[in-house]
Formats: sequence, structure tokens, C-alpha cells
Amino acid sequence: MEFVTLAMLREAQERLRRVAYHTPLIRSQADEGLFFKPENFQPIGSFKIRGAYNKIASLTPEERARGVIAYSSGNHAQGVAYAARALGIRAVVVMPATAPQIKIERTRGYGAQVVLYDPLRESREEIAGRLQAEHGCALVPPFNDLHVIAGQGTIGLEILADLPEVDLILTPVGGGGLLSGVAAALKLQKPSVKMIGVEPAVAADAQASLAAGRIMAITPQQAQQTLADGVRTLHVEPITFAHLQRYADAIVTVSETELVSAARRLILTHKLTVEPTAALPLAAYLYHRAALPPARNVVIVLSSGSVDAAQLARLIQSE
Repeated sequence: MEFVTLAMLREAQERLRRVAYHTPLIRSQADEGLFFKPENFQPIGSFKIRGAYNKIASLTPEERARGVIAYSSGNHAQGVAYAARALGIRAVVVMPATAPQIKIERTRGYGAQVVLYDPLRESREEIAGRLQAEHGCALVPPFNDLHVIAGQGTIGLEILADLPEVDLILTPVGGGGLLSGVAAALKLQKPSVKMIGVEPAVAADAQASLAAGRIMAITPQQAQQTLADGVRTLHVEPITFAHLQRYADAIVTVSETELVSAARRLILTHKLTVEPTAALPLAAYLYHRAALPPARNVVIVLSSGSVDAAQLARLIQSE
């Protein structure tokens, strides 16, 4: 199995220099030693621009000419659409009909053709594979790809540059691309840093996979139980699983009630507009501190902020 290298991470960082923001670390005013990495500040409102752009920019001229295809629950879709438009490439994105409307609309707004499917009865991989065979497009996977992982890993390079004394980093985990990339970036330079992924207890396939030593899957019905639509993947993939086994220290799970409470706290106390998925790490920090390694300087990666007005209102009003 090939792994992301520090050279690949540096190369991705250079590609992204004028595309993705070097997001700041925001010191929490409520918790000493806690910092937020607000990837919701990115042009598309999500860290996914990093991996999508790095992958598409690495394609050959011949591959670019045929266009790209991707499948996503929403944020990777926007990343691919945005990157493809920036590079002058045609993009087709397969998205679940249950995805938040704001994500579907924004993906179309960036110029991609959106193909909707029923996640309870259809396979996005099969649909994308069929369309790829028809049109000869290059596939841009949401996480199971070294260029995608390296792109997400540039977050880790920024964290270490801005806070060399960091002890612990928490990220959401769905397909594992974000955690794989950030963990690789840190462990290759400062192995003592602890890397923790956080996922919903109702859809804990990554935790089950690491515990079993093999990839474990959940059902589409289980995935739909969580409010965190950004991590409704059914299982990790071989490349991300290998990275998680090598670099991740643990996966922690949180309840839906804890997730909503953490999202509400981010919005009302910290004034950071996020979608529920981004609140997973804070939920672990607030309600499962005993399960986390001791640390003086903790960074929480806020993955995304693609939340519509109705969902934002529900989060604010929840008690």
C-alpha cells in the first residue's frame, strides 16, 4: 500500500496556494488551550476544496479534456464543481436526493451537472461508474485517493506551522480522507501529536473497522439516522483505512443529542456558523473528555459550514 508522503503534502500545498485559504487558528474564549481551525471559511464553506482541487490539478491535459465525475453527499460535490470551473473542466456529480438542498443548489451554481439518486435503493459508485464508462470522465473520489488525501492534509501543515506546540487534533471522520491527511501531515513531522477522529454513534463504521482490523460497513438506513450528513458514508476505503491504521490514535463516537448541543454551542457561544458534521469533534471534547488523550493545546478542525437557514434555525432553537 502506498502512503501520502511529506513531499506530496508540500506539493499539494503549493498547488492550493491561490485557491484555498490558509485558515487561522481561533482561540476559544470558553476553554483554555482549545483552538478552532475554521474550514467553514473556505470559498465553498468546506475543507473539501483542498482535496478536490489537488486531484483535478494533477490530471493530465488528456484527462482534463474528458472532464471529471464525482459522487458526494454535498461538500466534495461543491469542491469538485468549484475546482473544475476554476480549471475550465466539465464536471458531473452524483448526489443523493436527500442531500441538503443548499448543497445541491451550490454544486449546480458552480457549473456542475448534478445527477440525483436514492441512497436507500441505489449505489452512487455504480451510477458514477456507469457514467464514467459512457463519457470517459476521470473519477475524482471523495476520499480514497492519495492526491485527495494530500490535499486535505495541507490542513495539518498549517496547524503545525501556526501552533508548533499542538498536542491533540480532533477531526470528523466519514470516509477518512480528512483524518488520514491531517494525521499523516502531523505524524510525519511531530509523531507525538495525538490524532482522534470523531463520528456519530449511530453510524460508527470507522471505529468498528479499526477495532476489527478490517473494513466494516453500515447500512444506508443506519447512515441516514445521523444529522451529520457529511459523514453518511457506509464504510472507509482501502487507502484511507490503511492511513487510519498507521496514523490515527483512536476514533471516538458521540450521540445525536451531543452533536446538536455542540453545534448550538459553536453557533451561539463561539459565533461560528457550522453544519452539524463540523460539530462532531467539539461534541467529543465536551462530553467524552475522559476518552481523549491528555493535552495542553487542542485543535478542533471545523470541517464545513454548508447549513441552510431552516437547519440553522432548528439548531439554534434546540434545547
